[in-house]
Amino acid sequence: MALTSHIMPYDSLWPARFKADKPSIASAFGEDLIAIHHVGSTAVPGLAAKPEIDVLVEVHNHHCASARDRVLIDLGYRRGSDLTPDHHFYRRDVQGVRTHKLHVCRQGHVSIARMLGFRDLLRQDPALRQQYQSLKLQLEASNVNGMAEYLEKKAPFIIETLLKAGVIASR
Repeated sequence: MALTSHIMPYDSLWPARFKADKPSIASAFGEDLIAIHHVGSTAVPGLAAKPEIDVLVEVHNHHCASARDRVLIDLGYRRGSDLTPDHHFYRRDVQGVRTHKLHVCRQGHVSIARMLGFRDLLRQDPALRQQYQSLKLQLEASNVNGMAEYLEKKAPFIIETLLKAGVIASR
């Protein structure tokens, strides 16, 4: 089982793709919207990534989720399984190729601090960015079970980094 796409060198057009899609994504959330953030590897200049734009949407609540889903469907998104309570997930594929992942989290959800914190740490620390890139390339090369395996194997690095930086507290 393959990953949704292959890791490629950083593309300076990724932030522009995020900015171009931000207004249409915002249209799905109305008054529940707090903020829309570009997260994930495509949000980190110089970092190789799967060319899938990760978007984090912060909302006050998940009110009118069915209406929101209809707008997102019209934009080409499909609702996936909720990752945790109050963390909804959507994906957009164009001609069978994943282009976007949309994380919709209720205000205060732990995933918000994790995604923003890890992105910011990678942006600030070239050595950390290189370590993470090397890990991702290694995991891609050895992957046999697809995306779940890839995410599971890079999670310890992310958690350890966030713990060391004090972004999250140890359990």
